Amino acid sequence: MSAFDQLHPALQHHIVNSLGWRDLRPFQENCIPRVLAGEHVLVLAPTAGGKTEAAFFPVLSRMLTQGWKGLSVLYLCPLKALLNNLEQRLSRYCSLVGRRCALWHGDVGEAGRRGVREDPPDCLLTTPESLEVMLVSRKVDRRRLFSDLQVVIVDEIHAFAGDDRGWHLLSVLERVARLSQREPQRIGLSATVGNPKDLVEWLAGGCSGPRAVLLPLETDGVEPEVQLDFVGTLENAAEVISRLHRGEKRLVFVDSRARAEELSSRLRELEVRAFVTHSSLSRDERHRAEEAFSTQDDCVIVATSVLELGVDVGDLDRVIQIDAPGTVSQFLQRMGRTGRRGGTRRNCLFLATSDEALLQAAALIDLWEHGFVEPVVPPASPLHVFAQQVMALALQEGGIARSAWRDWVGRMPAFASMGDDEAAGLIDYMVRQEILWDESGILWFGRKGESEFGHRHFMDLLSVITSEPLFSVRYGRADLGSVHALSFGPQGDGPSILLLGGRSWQVAHLDWGRKVAHVEPSPDRGRSRWRGDARPLSYELCQAIKTILAEREPGTGWSRRARERMDGIRGELHWVSAGGTVILSAADTIQWWTFAGAKANSSLATAITARLGGMAQGNNLSITLEPHTGASELEACVGALRGQDAAAMLPTVNDKAIEGLKFSVCLPLERARHILETRASDPGAVRRVLDEVLRVVVQGE
Repeated sequence: MSAFDQLHPALQHHIVNSLGWRDLRPFQENCIPRVLAGEHVLVLAPTAGGKTEAAFFPVLSRMLTQGWKGLSVLYLCPLKALLNNLEQRLSRYCSLVGRRCALWHGDVGEAGRRGVREDPPDCLLTTPESLEVMLVSRKVDRRRLFSDLQVVIVDEIHAFAGDDRGWHLLSVLERVARLSQREPQRIGLSATVGNPKDLVEWLAGGCSGPRAVLLPLETDGVEPEVQLDFVGTLENAAEVISRLHRGEKRLVFVDSRARAEELSSRLRELEVRAFVTHSSLSRDERHRAEEAFSTQDDCVIVATSVLELGVDVGDLDRVIQIDAPGTVSQFLQRMGRTGRRGGTRRNCLFLATSDEALLQAAALIDLWEHGFVEPVVPPASPLHVFAQQVMALALQEGGIARSAWRDWVGRMPAFASMGDDEAAGLIDYMVRQEILWDESGILWFGRKGESEFGHRHFMDLLSVITSEPLFSVRYGRADLGSVHALSFGPQGDGPSILLLGGRSWQVAHLDWGRKVAHVEPSPDRGRSRWRGDARPLSYELCQAIKTILAEREPGTGWSRRARERMDGIRGELHWVSAGGTVILSAADTIQWWTFAGAKANSSLATAITARLGGMAQGNNLSITLEPHTGASELEACVGALRGQDAAAMLPTVNDKAIEGLKFSVCLPLERARHILETRASDPGAVRRVLDEVLRVVVQGE
């Protein structure tokens, strides 16, 4: 019997006759037995690789075979746009076999939510934050709603696991499992990651039962087409895009909302049919852009990472990357958007607008060619998420006993190892700060807890993400999206011209109290601002940059401009050696070129500052010292650091960073600081750098 034959007969019939599929992919068939057996699995495949069907078809088969009733499947995604996109597909699959699918997220109105509450669907698509809304809402009979839950599917799981949203997700799943009085099967879907076994263990958490990683079996044997060009400026990038691949559908990734807006505006000036989408556009604006792009051929859509995750915009001809993403995993996710049609292959063109971007793109390509993909590492010590969960449980249960958190989230991996004294100490602190109120051992919100988190019926409590101070932008009754307050300058300045949705808007009126900007179309070029945290580059990527500078020949996909500019950079940094690190001594500066990544260099800079005084500052590639420090002093300092414990070398974290850690107010200041210091360090990279051969090079010799 084939794996396909193990599916419920009704589902087999509709796959062949209603969907018109002659068969499933070998990879999808391989997933069927493990999912039917109820194992906790991680399904890995490139974008558009069939992961959704690989998981959902056998789950739907179990639903029919075992006669599940009520809400039996939760399907969780990191983005509302991805949920909206998936709902159309999953609703069709469900309806073919007489089952129902529904949505619940922040953009779903009360009528839709009421429908879920009163007549639960078989499958509910939602986010972890909306799932927690259901758990704490007085309108939801949560024990009834989740009593029939059998399976949880987490799409794009790598997007959760690498930050605190992952710990929040696992916490909420533990609470839902307790309400269902069973251990639902957990299925994760992901693009390629470097540590799949660790990731499936993280997803399964404290659950019993076997775990498995399911990988694609097939390969078409066609090598992707990856090219690298140096264009120097964003304006030049627009010129290149306007001339290349005419008549084709091109998706251009830009890792900044402001630059995405600028590029789309410049493309329109060059008479390119261009659209733009990013997280700060309104839902309607994003939908219009993505819908128009999906139905046209000769056009460009400029996007940030919002289109990195699975949202379907139709068959693409080309992916173009302005500069470079921060990881090989992101590169693979983006390139995987192409090559879906028969006779085509995956492709990506990098357009570097600076020397730094050229080096980073070349290094990413080099790592990819050598088979490297970053591991997904959950952040350490999520004690602020613990505080959030204690408060959310108090809200859910109308007050909660001090030790009852263990019954609800005690199996969550990050909390399972917490001792009773540590947990009690954190709760005591929250009580002393009046965040919580203890009434005979029952916890509820104190005065400060109400004022900090009680706004809008405690909605701000139900997300571990810190929101930017954004202004809504409106043209008449239309909601265009949002921009940072920095877009307007100080209150009282003259009218600002914003760039949003690829169009320029003059601010007609600013409502500072309600944070609303009323705008009118403008013929002048606009500009908008957002704050985005620049992600530090990894040790592996920075080492690949060193290798590119020291010994790698240009790749086969490099343009003449890329080769010539790289030759120029190598000439300027001729002293770089693949075999060690270099202290570069110039007339007015001392630099230690470690190529260790921002985390390791920040730790080393703090340790050097403590020993030598003054101020050492680290970036991704090097550490710069004040001019009065001599090369011999730094060389002796590095020698002394070799005898220290690398794990004890932590970077300096300022109070502004602590404010950005949501719920840090619930932790003692030094505890919050230590969490951030630990997360901002890379002791393995520190150790490797200290163990390398160290040379001193005097500039000009």
